[in-house]
Amino acid sequence: MSVQLIKGSWVAAIGLICVLMGQRAQAQTREGAGTTNTDLIEILKSDELEIINENDTEIRKVTNGTFRHKGAVMFSNLAVQNRTTNVIEAFGNVKIVQGDTITITGDTLYYYGNTRLAIVSGRKVVMKDQKRTLTTKKLEYDMAGGIAYYKVPGKTVDEGDVLTSKEGFYNTRSKEFTYYKNVVLVNQKYTLTTDTLFYNSITKWSDFRGPSKIVNKDGTVLATRGRYNTESSQSEFVTRTTVDNETYTLTADSIAVDGKSNNGVGKGNVVIVAKKDNTILNGDEGFYNKAQGLSKMYGHAFIRNVIADDTLYIRADTLYSYENTVDSTRQLIGNKNVFIYKSDFQGQCDSIYYNTADSIIKFYKKPILWSNATSQMEADTITTFLVNNQVHRMLLTGHSFVITEDTLVKQHNQVKGRTINAYFAEKNTLKQVLVDGNGESAYYAVDDKQKMIGLNRVECGKMNLLFVDNKVHKISFIGKPDGRLIPPQKIITTERQLDGFSWRITERPTKAKTTWQVVLQ
Repeated sequence: MSVQLIKGSWVAAIGLICVLMGQRAQAQTREGAGTTNTDLIEILKSDELEIINENDTEIRKVTNGTFRHKGAVMFSNLAVQNRTTNVIEAFGNVKIVQGDTITITGDTLYYYGNTRLAIVSGRKVVMKDQKRTLTTKKLEYDMAGGIAYYKVPGKTVDEGDVLTSKEGFYNTRSKEFTYYKNVVLVNQKYTLTTDTLFYNSITKWSDFRGPSKIVNKDGTVLATRGRYNTESSQSEFVTRTTVDNETYTLTADSIAVDGKSNNGVGKGNVVIVAKKDNTILNGDEGFYNKAQGLSKMYGHAFIRNVIADDTLYIRADTLYSYENTVDSTRQLIGNKNVFIYKSDFQGQCDSIYYNTADSIIKFYKKPILWSNATSQMEADTITTFLVNNQVHRMLLTGHSFVITEDTLVKQHNQVKGRTINAYFAEKNTLKQVLVDGNGESAYYAVDDKQKMIGLNRVECGKMNLLFVDNKVHKISFIGKPDGRLIPPQKIITTERQLDGFSWRITERPTKAKTTWQVVLQ
């Protein structure tokens, strides 16, 4: 074994080293098996150099040394270089500088020259790359591939973004990060927590996997897979996701949200819950515009609006919901193939308008409504007025027709005219019918013993009919009525029905039909 100690700068010792070159020629031949001089780690300078040759292995102990290898420069207080294996073990104030972008500092360095792998550890290992800083306690850096990897908790600061995780990769060339386990991305605008995160610091897109949560001043997003842009605040979620804020909750199989406007688009089993008025929209595809307070739903669309202890269901091809942020009231609009269901009345029409502010529901284009299973109303347009969440009055305009089933005589009382006002008692039983213009009626008269005495057929411009238990109790005519009482034995089938009569009780929507649980034939 031979030991040589050289003090002073490495440059000053060049002459002595040249003397030693002859002694090292044979050793270089052996150490160069697979490693050329250009592959060996080069010592640029040192305060003190100790060279040890033992068993054909050359070990160099370098104090306050500077090394260079493949474009990277390394510094340390003390280093042990194995020239045979081309490995450096360095201690104290370790520093690596690669090019003009990458700087790594720490307490300890293991550098494998043949593979260009650097392992830096210490109480605080810092990797700086232009605008971002990675801090951990142990970092593995593949200089050849430009990949940094840590298996212990680490933190990356990238301009306004702070990312922490238990494990991570950083590609210094593509500027892409991959984080695993307890990942947290904190931005001035939001905080993202997830299990796995792929982050591109150039595009600012964060792709995440596993149970994830995004929180900002406008609400919270819960998802398991998606992507979020830290700069534009855009987000895309491709699994079942929920967006929750103070005004609504949007849940769907996939969701895209514009973070700046807070508008959202959901697809697949979409549910939008308006928190202030217990309105729930369901459909295959939904859209929410926060500025307008507008929710729009397509495909198997229906609305649930809780009214006291009951629920109003509205189904349509397209549904719109407009929220009034001043008083938290709402306008609901349904277009095409509208079904409506409430426990005490049901209906069908082409379009519907419901304003929760005044509890008025308007049905357009040949609507037909049923109150329980005993009253049916048709007209060109029907307006329903709710009082204390119950149907108080229905205004029928244009070709109005009211039918009530008289269960005593098992026949139908009928009233038709240009305009009809129908008033209801408790439990939505018909109480009064006022006819204005072209009035016609066909109702069954009974005596005090509840025995039918005949069929009344009356025509009069205006009528006032009072009902008790769905039976005509009293009728008044304004003007000159034209009518006749037909005795029971003389009633023929054609006289039992007014022109246009059609008892369509079998078409009355059920809750299952209105909520798409039953497919219509």
